[in-house]
Amino acid sequence: MHNIWKQIFYLQKNDRKALLVLLAVIIIAFLLVFYTGSRYKRADMSKEDSLRFYGHNGSVRPLYSKNGEKYYQVNGRQASLFPFDPNTADSTQLLALGLQPWQVRSIYRYRAKGGIYRQPEDFARLYGLTLKQYKQLAPYIHIGQGYQPASDFYTKNPKTSEMSGKNAERDTILYPLKLRLGQYVQLNTADTSALKKVPGIGSGYAKMIVSYRNRLGGYVHIQQLLEIDGFPEEALHYFKVNPLNVNKLNLNKLTLNQMRRHPYINFYQAREICDYRRLKGPLHSLADLHLFKDFSPEEIQRLAPYVRF
Repeated sequence: MHNIWKQIFYLQKNDRKALLVLLAVIIIAFLLVFYTGSRYKRADMSKEDSLRFYGHNGSVRPLYSKNGEKYYQVNGRQASLFPFDPNTADSTQLLALGLQPWQVRSIYRYRAKGGIYRQPEDFARLYGLTLKQYKQLAPYIHIGQGYQPASDFYTKNPKTSEMSGKNAERDTILYPLKLRLGQYVQLNTADTSALKKVPGIGSGYAKMIVSYRNRLGGYVHIQQLLEIDGFPEEALHYFKVNPLNVNKLNLNKLTLNQMRRHPYINFYQAREICDYRRLKGPLHSLADLHLFKDFSPEEIQRLAPYVRF
């Protein structure tokens, strides 16, 4: 060791400086490695963190949008999460929940045949529904009391197992059962509450049925319901219609704007009627409409039950 230091002092001045700088760099590097190694220890990921990091979580995780509504990813697209009753939910709601159109049609067919989801687990039998997706939807499945087994509301305690007639009547009004095959509602007089008794008809379709009925002036045949966008054809069997309950339009007195509000009269047809009345006088029959280029024979036939002169 003494000889080493002696040799160092015999080196030229520039060589000694270079050697000292090299030693200083080595010492500093050693200290940095020692310091950082003791300060930062290896942190092991938890199972949950590692699954989230690598994208292999065992279930579909819900995300949260800016407005606070819950949604999740299914088949590469965003689907919403909200409370629903599979016995009354319409197609718009079911599609928003992430179900495929063919799954929605399957639900409608099941309900049209009188099928009832009495508990959330029944919904798990839906064909094509994965376990991951069901686990996400399950907390939001709320079965109305009208569809739950009566045994769920009775206990062995006689004091709590008896229901008064008043309560039973109230429950029947609040939670009506769906119609069975062979039962009907009158299409031109039923309100939204009665319409929702039809399998496959929820609040959305019930409102659309009433709204379209008001625009038409009444339905003259059941197939007109198919003019409502997305209306389930399976539900047609539960309706009856009285074509006499129809409000007719007087084409000789209505203004252009009043006529064009009807679903079967567009702007150009209404304008042609007004021009004819101004130039030639009032219309006398449906035959006069055949003189108009904007009316096809099919359109005249469709409009016939709704007009008078």
